[in-house]
Amino acid sequence: MTHLRYGFRTFLLELLMVAAGLAFLFPVYALVTLSLKSSKQIASAPLSPPTSPTMGNFSRAWSAAGLGSALVNSTVITIASLICLIAIGSFAAYFLARCASRLGFTLYVLFLLGIVLPFQLGMIPLFKLVDQLGLLGTYQGMIVFYTGIQLPFTIFLYTGFIRALPRDYANAALIDGATHLQAFTRVVFPLLRPITGTVLILNAVFIWNDFFTPLLYLGGSARETVPVRVFAFVGQYVSDYGLVFAGLVLAALPILAVFLVLQRYVIRGFASGLKG
Repeated sequence: MTHLRYGFRTFLLELLMVAAGLAFLFPVYALVTLSLKSSKQIASAPLSPPTSPTMGNFSRAWSAAGLGSALVNSTVITIASLICLIAIGSFAAYFLARCASRLGFTLYVLFLLGIVLPFQLGMIPLFKLVDQLGLLGTYQGMIVFYTGIQLPFTIFLYTGFIRALPRDYANAALIDGATHLQAFTRVVFPLLRPITGTVLILNAVFIWNDFFTPLLYLGGSARETVPVRVFAFVGQYVSDYGLVFAGLVLAALPILAVFLVLQRYVIRGFASGLKG
């Protein structure tokens, strides 16, 4: 049995990894530290650990920024968009992965083009279309927008994973008399749990943190999401940095909790999908 030797090269690699970890953790440390300090403490020693941390910034930020309604708006839009993406994307990917015709290949290539082409190219026509349909400032407009924008990426992930699955499970169900819809919903979809977790977390992070689209479609309405509300809050209280950073922490906590719960599915889903 060969034993790996711990040499100078391994030591340098460990130092590099530690430095990379510290670089990623520093913004988190700064965000939390500043949110626990008063304006006077921030002015005197901004990055030092808080000697007398205060939780009052969070309650003040919650009420001043109106984060309660913004969290409800972001949650509704994110959850509804994820449901649409999973329902449509998984079933479309099942057809593309199992269809050996030119039509299936052509559709798959078109979806891949949807990943490559930036949606900002069609932002003005999309805005005019949403305005003409009367969907500006509504949940429905944002849900349809995010479903359409993220569908190519979702189908790409699902297709790679389904291609790596054995066909025997679905074929056995079809032989027993099940339809393709029944075979997918009862046999194939339960096997897609790892990639579904990946789809959930990646799309949820994008939708929750998106700022430009809600600013354009929801700005000034009662449906403003968390990033838009925090942006207006930061501009209003830019001199009170403790309040500002407390608002940023409150805005980041929900999606951070979702990521911590589903993080194990991300790498597993990517690794399984890349095999296909």
